[in-house]
Amino acid sequence: MIERKEYLDRLKKWKDKDLIKVITGIRRCGKSTLFELYIDYLKSIGIDDSHIISINLENPDNEFDNYKQLYKFIKEKLKDEKQYYVFLDEIQNVDEFQKAVDGLYIIKNVDVYITGSNAYLLSGELATLLTGRYIEIKMYPLSFKEYLSYYNKQPTERLFLDYINKSSFPYALKLEEDSQIDEYLDSLYNTIILKDVAQRKKISDISLLRTISKFMFDNIGNCLSIKKIADTLTSNGRRISVHTVESYLDALTKCYIFNKVSRFDIKGKQYLQSKEKYYATDVAMRYAILGRRNIDLGHILENIVYLELIRRGYKVYIGKNKDKEIDFIVENKEGFTYFQVAYTTREKTTLQRELMPLQNINNHYPKYILTMDMDPIEDFDGIKK
Repeated sequence: MIERKEYLDRLKKWKDKDLIKVITGIRRCGKSTLFELYIDYLKSIGIDDSHIISINLENPDNEFDNYKQLYKFIKEKLKDEKQYYVFLDEIQNVDEFQKAVDGLYIIKNVDVYITGSNAYLLSGELATLLTGRYIEIKMYPLSFKEYLSYYNKQPTERLFLDYINKSSFPYALKLEEDSQIDEYLDSLYNTIILKDVAQRKKISDISLLRTISKFMFDNIGNCLSIKKIADTLTSNGRRISVHTVESYLDALTKCYIFNKVSRFDIKGKQYLQSKEKYYATDVAMRYAILGRRNIDLGHILENIVYLELIRRGYKVYIGKNKDKEIDFIVENKEGFTYFQVAYTTREKTTLQRELMPLQNINNHYPKYILTMDMDPIEDFDGIKK
C-alpha cells in the first residue's frame, strides 16, 4: 500500500477540528485507501475500534434506503461521550445524504469524514447546509513522487516515461502489460461515464456523451471554446447544440475526468471567459480511449505538469500576453510563476518560440521553460530552462 503522505498529513492536521472533512476525487484515485491509512493512524494513537465507524456505501452490504436509516444506524453505535470518528465512503450513493451528514456534524463527540467521486457532492443543498463547516481535500491519482515510492527508486528519465505511459491510478501499478492497463482504464472510464455522469445528470444519449469525451481526450492542451467544439462535432456529422456541449462538458469535469483551466490576460490583469484548455486527470486514460498512435508528446507533458502544479496547491491559469500564449501562470501567496512546457528546445527556432512569450512579461516573477532535454540548467536573462 502506498502511503499518501501529503493527504494523510492534511487529515491529521484537521483531526478533531469542528469541520466536516470532505475528500473528493475521481473514482479509484485512492480515497478509500486514504481512509484505511488514516484509520490505522487513529488506532496507532490509541483510538479504540469501537469508536471508529467506517461505512463504504458502494458495498451492497451497506445499502440504506434513505438518509434517516443511515443516520439512525450510526447514532445507535454511539454508546458514550468519548470522541467517535465516522467515515462515509462514496456518500453520494445515499439519497439526501447531506441531511445525515448535517445531523452527525452537530453531535459534539463525532468527527465526520466523507468521500465522493463527483463534484456535485459540494453543490446545491450540501453547500447551503454546510457553508463554512467543511474543509475539502481534493485527491488525485499518484504523483510521480508517489509512483517512485512504490518502486523505492530514485527518479530517472525511464521511470518518468513509464509513469506517463502506464497510468497514475494506484491499481494500474499491479498490471504489467499496456493492454491490461488499457482494459482496466477503459472499464473505469465506462463506470464513470455511466454512474457518475449519465446517471447523475440523467443523460440518455450516452453515445453523444462518449463522442464529446473522445473529442476532449483528442484535444488535451488545445485552446477550445464551447462553440468550436459544437461546430467541429457538427461538421463531423453529429449535430449538437452549444447548450448540450456545455452541459455534457460540465458533467465530465464534475466527475473529474477532465480539468478546465481558464485564461488570464497578463496585460489587462483580468480573467477571460473563452478558449479554455482541458487536461485529463490521468493521461493514460487517453491511450485507452483513443489508442497509442498520433500522440502529441508536448501536450502530454503539459498535462503532467498541470497535474503536478495543482497537487502542489497552486492556482493555475493559461496566460495571454497580447498575442502570445504562456502555457501556465501559477499563483500562490508569494505571487506568480510562469511556465512554458516543451518536449525539447534543442532546435534554436523552438527555443526562441518558447522564450518569446516569457521575454515579453514585464515583471520580476520567476519564469521557467520545462523540457525533457537531459541538459544542464540554462539561464536566458533570468528565464531558466
